[in-house]
Amino acid sequence: MDTDMEKTVSRHARVDVADVLRGLAVMGIVLLHSIEHFNFYSYPDTSAQSAWLTFADRSVWDGLFFMFGGKAYAVFALLFGFSYFIQWDNQRLRGKDFRLRFCWRLVLLFLLGNLNAAFFTAEVLVLYSLAGFTLPLVCRLKDRWLLAIACVLLVQPLPLYYVIRAAVDPSFVTPVLPTGDLWAATFAVQSGGSFWETVRVNLWQGQLASLAWAWDNGRVFQTIALFIIGFLMGKRGWFLREKLKVWNKVLCGSLVAFFPLYGLAGLLPEFITSEQVRVPLLLVVSSLHKFAFMLLLVSAVIQAYYRTDMRGLLSRIIPYGKMSLTNYITQSMFGSLLYYHWGFDLHDDVTITGSLLIGMAFFLVQWLFCKWWLSRHSHGPLEQLWKTATWIGRRK
Repeated sequence: MDTDMEKTVSRHARVDVADVLRGLAVMGIVLLHSIEHFNFYSYPDTSAQSAWLTFADRSVWDGLFFMFGGKAYAVFALLFGFSYFIQWDNQRLRGKDFRLRFCWRLVLLFLLGNLNAAFFTAEVLVLYSLAGFTLPLVCRLKDRWLLAIACVLLVQPLPLYYVIRAAVDPSFVTPVLPTGDLWAATFAVQSGGSFWETVRVNLWQGQLASLAWAWDNGRVFQTIALFIIGFLMGKRGWFLREKLKVWNKVLCGSLVAFFPLYGLAGLLPEFITSEQVRVPLLLVVSSLHKFAFMLLLVSAVIQAYYRTDMRGLLSRIIPYGKMSLTNYITQSMFGSLLYYHWGFDLHDDVTITGSLLIGMAFFLVQWLFCKWWLSRHSHGPLEQLWKTATWIGRRK
């Protein structure tokens, strides 16, 4: 990619379309977290009240998880790798090496992630801060090697090994990290703990449980793979209008891949009786069909942004995407305050459908705040803090 195109990606098209995608991803995350009561799975019993309410709750749950579950975070991770490319390449064009500065940036992200984790046990910033150290290690590899590494990680090599091992050895038991006591501790403080008890447990037991869940459920391999793919997309200029033909192929390929993989995930429980084979194989297949659906969503949004009259509508979410870090962390604070015992303790008063409506209202409030803030500032509050701290000590 020539220098002019690199500068275009970093200054113009990259910003708009990436922030549209980032804004939609964080919106999806906010809505999912809202119906989950922010990892506090406690709800009022509606079965005796109304069959329609029970039906609505189930429909909201299934619909949102089909659309965003495992996909919103995937878009977020993809754009994390893409952002690294922009920062790394901008410094390369100036004759500088961004890798060590990025490592410091990851340390700062780790601290921000722990701020988020104090309120919410299932946050991802700490995972990103740890997995992100792979990017400076691989960013100078040739594209074919980057793609090969990403593909290997996408097929979940460890769960795939478990499948093969269990298939040839019926006595093999798939190892799982012990997290029962950790989750029990977080549920206990969510149910009856004070604010400081909640913070203490979330920062230790909650973080350990969250990272263990990410490992057992293939999120670690998938996250690193998405970082690398996002980096490659930036390197190849895929978010430019000129690359729309590539997204046509991605859209077709993701459609072709998603439906058989999704169908296979539904059939596996009926045809594989061995739990030791079925569980890790289902993890591999579901990880792949969620990846395919994520690519479908991304390609559809990019096509709509560049080729249809929806560009104006999609552009409205750009301010929200520009402040994704601020929005992601403040949604955790709000959700914890709303549903946990230390706050308003509404977990057993608000249904899933009601939680969706609250999440939509909170998204609207965040969006309005982003528009107001960015009319007066160039970056969101936490984005500015992260940027300023990233470049601390730099020689002018």
